[in-house]
Amino acid sequence: MKRCFLVVIDSLGVGEAPDAEEYGDIGTNTLANVSKFVGGVNLPNLNKLGFGKITSVQGMETKHTATVGRLSEQSVGNDSTTGHWELAGLITKKEFQIFPNGFPAELIQKIEIDADCRFIGNIHASGTEIIENLGEQHLKTKELILYTSGDSVFQIAAHEDVCSLKELYKICEISRKYCDEYNIGRVIARPFKGLVGKFERTYDRKDFGMNPPGETLLSYLYKNDFKTYGIGKITDLFGTDYLHDYVHTEGDQNGLDFLIKNIKSGNHNFTFVNLVDLDMLYGHREDPVGYYRGLQLIDNNIEKILNNMDENDLLILTGDHGTDPTDGKTDHSREYVPFIAYKNNGKAEYIGDIEGFSNVASTISDFFNLENIFPGKSFLNQI
Repeated sequence: MKRCFLVVIDSLGVGEAPDAEEYGDIGTNTLANVSKFVGGVNLPNLNKLGFGKITSVQGMETKHTATVGRLSEQSVGNDSTTGHWELAGLITKKEFQIFPNGFPAELIQKIEIDADCRFIGNIHASGTEIIENLGEQHLKTKELILYTSGDSVFQIAAHEDVCSLKELYKICEISRKYCDEYNIGRVIARPFKGLVGKFERTYDRKDFGMNPPGETLLSYLYKNDFKTYGIGKITDLFGTDYLHDYVHTEGDQNGLDFLIKNIKSGNHNFTFVNLVDLDMLYGHREDPVGYYRGLQLIDNNIEKILNNMDENDLLILTGDHGTDPTDGKTDHSREYVPFIAYKNNGKAEYIGDIEGFSNVASTISDFFNLENIFPGKSFLNQI
């Protein structure tokens, strides 16, 4: 049985994109700048595959065992939704609305009335910082913390002792209905726990995204009777309609455990994985040392992944955007993402810099002997 494993390492950018200047991201290179900050990286498995071939990484060589290159995004916008949708073949032409000065009063009022809640905050902020700044007030007043970022996100933070997960998710579902009217990409539940001064966000985060407005790789494979499996926040970005199975994860190791288990014994044709920790825990928090530790965790699992693949399997490692933790910003960065494609006894070619994340969807369609209905080009014959 043919199987493909598409692993999105969230935020792993590999150099400023051709249009980086439009986003204020000249000089960004998440992987390279992390390597410089920590004085060189020791990532033997990522090195072996060829990450050092596609951008200059301190501590990596240019030799490679996989087919490697870089992809630039064609979609308008710079967030996880547009990145994942384009990887799945859907290019976004209309940018999701962002609200750098906070959300309109009329939107907030509608949600507060319908969901029977009150909000505080409503500013552009780092998630960890706004929880520290408003968490004590939240505990006293029971008002929920609302904030946004440089992405199109309506984020609601609540302490688990104030608002149960079930209640928080319900409020987010109600918010999603109204946020559609404002073309807001995602509503995100941000539960946290702990005492004042020691607040900690939990892995019960949940994204409530807009449904893709067109055909994606997931829907295309599903309609052609290929069995699909989503690991991580794939359901948050695509919904569940075209997934035969899916699982919520608590961190990258948990997600990698599910992936490795599926590689060893799973019967899904297509497994779509998101590893979110590099973005959520380190990129947005401007923590390059933590980012390196997160890369080491992924690297430590790559060998298990490769050793358990059989001759009919295809592994593709990529990203959805950058979040350079050295650029002085807490938001995403407009960068190339890696295209690392590996098969046992496959080729090891360098394809260079290619326009379009959608080349991934085209390549996977070709792998399953389907007509290419997506804007990209298949690189299957070079893998």
